[in-house]
Amino acid sequence: MISSSTADVDTIAAVATPPGVGAIGIVRLSGPGAKDILSHIFLPLSPTFENFRPWRLHRGRVLDWNGFALDDVLAVFMPAPRTFTGEDTAEIHCHGGPVVVQAVLESVLRHGARQAHRGEFSRRAFVNGRMDLSQAEAVAELIAAPSREAMRYGMNRLEGLLGQRTRELSAKLEALRASLCLAVDFPEEETEELEPTALCASIDDVVSALQRLLSGSRRANVIQQGAQVVLAGAVNAGKSSLLNALLGRNRALVTDIPGTTRDYLEESCDLAGLPVRLIDTAGLRQGVGPVERLGVARSREKMTQADAVLLVLDGERLGEDGASSTFCPDPAAAEVFDAVGTTPLLVVWNKCDVCMPAVFPPFWIGQHPCCAVSALSGTHVDELAANLREILLSAAGKDLSDDGLAPNARQALALEAALQELQALRADVLAGQPYDCCAVRLEMACAHLGEVTGLSSPAEVLDSIFAHFCIGK
Repeated sequence: MISSSTADVDTIAAVATPPGVGAIGIVRLSGPGAKDILSHIFLPLSPTFENFRPWRLHRGRVLDWNGFALDDVLAVFMPAPRTFTGEDTAEIHCHGGPVVVQAVLESVLRHGARQAHRGEFSRRAFVNGRMDLSQAEAVAELIAAPSREAMRYGMNRLEGLLGQRTRELSAKLEALRASLCLAVDFPEEETEELEPTALCASIDDVVSALQRLLSGSRRANVIQQGAQVVLAGAVNAGKSSLLNALLGRNRALVTDIPGTTRDYLEESCDLAGLPVRLIDTAGLRQGVGPVERLGVARSREKMTQADAVLLVLDGERLGEDGASSTFCPDPAAAEVFDAVGTTPLLVVWNKCDVCMPAVFPPFWIGQHPCCAVSALSGTHVDELAANLREILLSAAGKDLSDDGLAPNARQALALEAALQELQALRADVLAGQPYDCCAVRLEMACAHLGEVTGLSSPAEVLDSIFAHFCIGK
């Protein structure tokens, strides 16, 4: 456990609600002087007021440093240690106008509190053992969650599931390290469990668990940061119309003139809780002018960066016989097939209300998933969105029955370092390295796992993490 420094025993205060106008604004205090400061600036209205009965809202007036009433408020005092920070905590719930909130905060600061730094409330909760570092990070991630799925991942970390899992793995490694040290100190007591095959089996068990957690990290990146989906295809295939249909509004300019889209257009949408950045690109074709040629080059570049590609086909131009050929009749589509590589590809037969092929899906799309839509009328666009969501989640390794454990980028780096140590340890064991050398690798793996929960995180790492929090958290 990280001990509190002398600088952390003062009382801090900050506005805990977002900036701007609102019905309610909250000023929060934490530290040994929270109750005393609240007593100096709060004038109760109830004749039965009893010196801030804990965990109970009291109505009264909050006063400025000259004793003048600022606002009609509700105040609550929460004694340590059963608070968010583990310290005495107080909150003043005032009206949410910016001037009112700042006046209340100024009164609190003039009576002895200090303005909190970014993330200082959460940092005190971590220092005082109210949560581990993975839970503290989850506070900020839950606040910034862009979707319900991201909320679920953040909530699971906030409840301590990730920290619990890493502590369980650390306990297994510590037990294994103790056995190795015992074998080194008392070689005559060597047992069957310390045979190389048994050691490797124990290591493999932890390695598999770490790999599952890291798979969750890849899922979280898509869930929290959003997947990048590129709409590609020939000119006038209907990419811009499809973008508008998926967004539910007219965002892209749509005309019958070939080459209307000269540059890519990026917009965000939500696919049933999955944030997605849709990128409408210039139509792929040869023999164009210099401006459109630049747009086509950017289209090709965006395809290489995509998490998935929607290949939009012009069903009206391809006609009813567009599926009968074994060779791709659309040069733009052929280029997309060659360019995507392993990137997930969903083929969209657009303008299905005008023309549907005799054979669907077309032979030449191979094993790629395919669906038919009408971007202009909205026919089957909902089914397309659902298919796209499943493709993105599958590509990210998303199992709909998973437990929602997904490390963030910092935690994933620590888990990867622990995994590398264990893989090197396994090689050492099979190579017949002395057990005392093997124990060192186990110690390093445990240290890396400790970085997830903050047990072995240096102060500069903590400073960097909490600097990204809002001031009131």
